[in-house]
Amino acid sequence: MQQKNSSPLKGSTFITTIKTAGVAILFAGLLNGCSKDFLSRAPLDAISNDEYWQTEEQLKLAVNACYDYLKGKNVVDMENLGDNTIYPPMSDYLAISTGNFDFTTNTINSEWAAQFKGIRRCNHFLENYQRAKGIKAETMKQFAGEVKFMRAFLYSYLTFFFGDVPLETTTLNIGDPGVYGTRTSRAEVVDFILNELDSAASYLPVSYGAKDLGRITKGAALGWKSRVALFYQKYDVAEKAAKSVMDLGVYKLYSNGDPKTSYNELFTQKGKLANGANKETLLARLYLLDVSTHNMSRECQVPDQTARFNPTKSLVDAYLCIDGKPIDKSDKYDGSTYESIFKNRDPRMTQTVLTPGAIWGGKDDGDADDKPNDVYQLPKFNSDKKGCVTATGYYFTKYVDVAAVATYNKDANDIHVMRYAEVLLNYAEALFEQGKLTQGDIDITINKLRERVGMPPMLLTDLAAWGMDVRQEIRRERRVELALEGQRYFDLLRWKQGDMLALDVKGMNKKSVPEYNQKYIAAIPEDAAGFMILNTNRRFVTPKNYLWPVALTQVQRNPALGQNPGWE
Repeated sequence: MQQKNSSPLKGSTFITTIKTAGVAILFAGLLNGCSKDFLSRAPLDAISNDEYWQTEEQLKLAVNACYDYLKGKNVVDMENLGDNTIYPPMSDYLAISTGNFDFTTNTINSEWAAQFKGIRRCNHFLENYQRAKGIKAETMKQFAGEVKFMRAFLYSYLTFFFGDVPLETTTLNIGDPGVYGTRTSRAEVVDFILNELDSAASYLPVSYGAKDLGRITKGAALGWKSRVALFYQKYDVAEKAAKSVMDLGVYKLYSNGDPKTSYNELFTQKGKLANGANKETLLARLYLLDVSTHNMSRECQVPDQTARFNPTKSLVDAYLCIDGKPIDKSDKYDGSTYESIFKNRDPRMTQTVLTPGAIWGGKDDGDADDKPNDVYQLPKFNSDKKGCVTATGYYFTKYVDVAAVATYNKDANDIHVMRYAEVLLNYAEALFEQGKLTQGDIDITINKLRERVGMPPMLLTDLAAWGMDVRQEIRRERRVELALEGQRYFDLLRWKQGDMLALDVKGMNKKSVPEYNQKYIAAIPEDAAGFMILNTNRRFVTPKNYLWPVALTQVQRNPALGQNPGWE
């Protein structure tokens, strides 16, 4: 299930105002219809809607309230919708991933309701903010740009999930005709989103001062436009939007100078926007210890349970060897032992998937002596509450702060909603799909990502000589660069590769598990080659599963919404 966002980090003018923003405003009109004099009197502890929209501070509070709907840790949770990771116990995300769900699934309704709740808040702001007087025009535009972005952001997810959705740009109240209206076509809503992002970008600054860290920028609006346009195969639009971000000249890939740690470090405390060294992140959810935190580290390496995120064989196999070839083409690959799987691979693999010899928080590494160990050696399958259990044989190290694993909900590192790395990938893919991609384009996009980690460059001549498909390699690059960032599911949908979700989810080869641990995996089925099968009986029906159904709760409230094809 989707985790509710906690409010962004405090400690600046931007952050400290968020929680108070919705207390005195936004829903003050709900009691207007009461007829009793006592109930119709203005509240003594709140400002009415008619009185509210006066000062710059009031507008900022209202804008900040809209940020409450910016996704955060739940972006990462959505990774479990795809095929990069799995959390064994049945959950809504796993059910959706397997295709075994229907319109009563709670997440289906909660995503619909949450996005529209946020949209209502954005609409309310945009209907009222111009009532304020004496505020600089530049400030007014900035506020409007931030809220326009948020409204487009929320509508993006609605269209990704549901296709056609009601397009409402005014604040609806109970009894308004629009509450019981029909859905607007997906194409029309997408046009609205792209136009809103253009408008937002024209209003927003390129950057802010330290006190407004985390606010939405021009780059975020243009970058998000490139993602939406790419999803809907508007490749020329995606190309232009991505290039506009590149041409701003303010973003660059994060690096500490060490290819062995730079990529991983971006997702730790050191990679926080507040530290000043991160020029890569376009949009993030910010957190601050003891104020607003998440639980990512513990969920990856929880020392007394099963990890909530388990890398799949499919993801592990996707990483190229250090010579630029896939494991089935390279003589650099030796998969005969567990340790050898990690050798001579794309360095992003060992900075994403926990490698033997690395420090970890799972403690019990499955050694024969069963003694807690801070250095990871082998996967643990024995559920004895003495160490972190893996379903697949693999663990994540990306987004993990080892010191935070032993605690609960004490992660304060940023959750990256959009990075410059994605913009580069969007640009390369958009060019390729238009037949315009050149080696020069690859050098300023994909090869920049590879350079950061010390991986050999992608060369079109090599791909041709090795019989490798350029489109497949661009998609592979996206998968490994953005693993555990909640995008894989949406990429499979837009590539019309939903059938990949119907494949069995597999883990490591049973032969690589030491003899003393074999009893713990004996009941797990395996394929002909000996790889563990963790999840089977999956399905993906085309075109049905390319959209979620409209939640039963919403259809019951408004039958005019209808239902998506195949879900009737």
